[in-house]
Amino acid sequence: MPLIITPSQAEQVRKLVSRCCNWDEGTCLLLEMPCPQQLSLTRINCRYFREAVLPANQRLYQSIMNNN
Repeated sequence: MPLIITPSQAEQVRKLVSRCCNWDEGTCLLLEMPCPQQLSLTRINCRYFREAVLPANQRLYQSIMNNN
């Protein structure tokens, strides 16, 4: 189930996406298409991002998890 995020959180998430090991200049290497997380304005769509990348920013992670 995707996590809902605020516009402020979405901006921070978009910056954090580039730290994902599957990120290649806007393309998701696993999906071989534009990164769906980078394009999302309202949700955390990517399970890998949610579990492996987002926790690197504990403040943002806690903020998102506490809102859902």
